[in-house]
Amino acid sequence: MPTLFLPLSNLLRNQEGFKRLFTHFKYLHTRGGIWTVNTTSTPWISKSALVSRRREVPVGQLTARNMCTSFSGDKTSWLWSVYNETKQQTQDLIPVISKNFVNPDTIFANNQMSLQDIEIYGFDYDYTLAFYSSHLHTLIFNIARDILIHEHRYPEGLREYDYIPNFVIRGLHYDVQKALLMKIDAFHYIQLGTVYRGLNPVPEKEVIAMYEGSHVPLEIMSDFYGKSSHGHTMKQFMDIFSLPEMTLLSCVSDYFMKHNIDYEPVHLYKDVKEAIGDVHVRGIMYRAVEADIEKYICYAEQTHAVLRKLSENGKKMFLITNSPFDFVDRGMNYIVGKDWRDLFDVVIVQADKPGFFNDRRKPFRRVTDKGVLLWDRIHHLEKGQIYKQGNLYEFLRLTGWRGSKVLYFGDHIYSDLADLTLKHGWRTGAIIPELRKEIKIMNTEEYVHTMTWLQALTGLLEHMQVHRDSASQMVIQQWINEREEMRLRTKDIFNAQFGSLFRTYHNPTYFTRRLSRFADIYMASLSCLLNYDLQHTFYPRRTPLQHESPIWPDTGAMNIPFQSHSTTTGPE
Repeated sequence: MPTLFLPLSNLLRNQEGFKRLFTHFKYLHTRGGIWTVNTTSTPWISKSALVSRRREVPVGQLTARNMCTSFSGDKTSWLWSVYNETKQQTQDLIPVISKNFVNPDTIFANNQMSLQDIEIYGFDYDYTLAFYSSHLHTLIFNIARDILIHEHRYPEGLREYDYIPNFVIRGLHYDVQKALLMKIDAFHYIQLGTVYRGLNPVPEKEVIAMYEGSHVPLEIMSDFYGKSSHGHTMKQFMDIFSLPEMTLLSCVSDYFMKHNIDYEPVHLYKDVKEAIGDVHVRGIMYRAVEADIEKYICYAEQTHAVLRKLSENGKKMFLITNSPFDFVDRGMNYIVGKDWRDLFDVVIVQADKPGFFNDRRKPFRRVTDKGVLLWDRIHHLEKGQIYKQGNLYEFLRLTGWRGSKVLYFGDHIYSDLADLTLKHGWRTGAIIPELRKEIKIMNTEEYVHTMTWLQALTGLLEHMQVHRDSASQMVIQQWINEREEMRLRTKDIFNAQFGSLFRTYHNPTYFTRRLSRFADIYMASLSCLLNYDLQHTFYPRRTPLQHESPIWPDTGAMNIPFQSHSTTTGPE
């Protein structure tokens, strides 16, 4: 039984709506600035919106400039009439568009992939098998802040700062030399309005002066794994554990500026990085989570259901994590039960990713249930045993699990997925918890209304900019101001400081660029797998390139009901 059903009637249930939608945006986005007037095939567009009733112009292809020169009335009134007509037509489309919500439990494809071809499933642990509550970020922030005070002699006044949920988002870049946090798009341009020093935004003029524009040159961007090294001054924060680190950097900078304390940004970055690292390396976080696991781990039932489904269908499974065995064992006991190791054919802890995928020198080492390291040479990776470190090349030799029959899931696009897809041909799945929140926002009436009108208004600006007289330009400037206001509103609706994880105003973010390159599929949580059978093929949506006409309806992620044996839902 297929897990998704899409009756033909669903596609055609509002054929007229799709026709109107397509015709309207074709009208706003025709080739080379040429407007096609065809009132026979598009009766819903009134003639007054396109040409004046009082002028005699042959029906056919007219340029915007042509339309104006043959118009005998007031040009300003004509521009506003086009504006008002377009706005009304856009509002008429809202009910149609609003029906096509995106399902938050969808698995999205960057690259075509069939689960029928997957024989082996691999997993990271943190934020892949184990989902954590927001309490964990507060814990990490507080411990790292106290380490700065006690061990690095930072001011006691820093205790005034608590963790600020939703201040930052994943994927931001941090200029180590300037102590600036910012969002950068796929083309290395800073999204102005998203540059923060401490807890305060930096004025756009100041940003442009510092960077001699808004473009960040390749040579100062972070390295392949998002790190600041070898002369790179930008660090990209890509994993979910980095949220408290970014917040702590911002809070300490804020304290220094408020108290007029001169500080070296490079030292601040290194000290905060070390303090955050100590929270993990010293086992402080692990012990805290183990002591109150119900407080910190969420959605255990859904994760267990996914693993059970794969096991019942005869799939092999393995776990490769950087976390220590005791921590993983305590968490998996809570998520699955004491027999959790029976589900996995191979378990590797403290793997030291991404080095695990590149460094051939580290051999595997067996670990006892009590954490004792054994010295015997590893000739086989046995089910039920625990292994530490090692490297992927040895893993491939011992298991023979190569190529596209392997699908590995992780939340860190660089450390978990990049090398696997680029060097080894494994299929990759990214776990992006932020997806669920952002999709719910995109499904709201406010967002649909704003984005539809924003696109229509952008189309108007594109075509009407040819009118260079002062009266027309005053009208167009008002439209530009309105567009800018809507762009800011669509940013703030996701996050008041930095906007969406996936977009700047219109471009994909740098995060999205890497996600689309390194992940074959991506989803909000592993629980999304419960909605698909293991024969399912994921197809990427064919979104039009800039030179292509949008001649097909986009139904790939519409709110199509899932047909599944499971009634569980993913994390909110």
